[in-house]
Amino acid sequence: QVQFVESGGGLVQPGGSLRLSCAASGSILSIYTMAWYRQAPGKQRELVAGIFSGGSTNYADSVKGRFTISRDNAKNTMYLQMNNLKLEDTAVYYCNAPILLSRGGSWGQGTQVTVSS
Repeated sequence: QVQFVESGGGLVQPGGSLRLSCAASGSILSIYTMAWYRQAPGKQRELVAGIFSGGSTNYADSVKGRFTISRDNAKNTMYLQMNNLKLEDTAVYYCNAPILLSRGGSWGQGTQVTVSS
């Protein structure tokens, strides 16, 4: 089963930036559509950004213009560059492949992002 390891989270002030990384256990990033999700305390997990196998991307309205999803197929790693962070971006961030989730795939541990002054 493919496993994902998220990293790069931390504590940042409003307006700051972070870059999250997602490492996959198999060479799947170039094959599958990949996505970043987040779950804030007391809320359901939500889709933040996705990148298709062809390279096109999409974003949740709440992060459009501030976050950028990308991947490095050679390194089998996906990234989420987060700029102009807001308090409401505080959450645990996860990466996954939607198709794997639909087949019962599991979640990684995620990486905590806390935006606080």
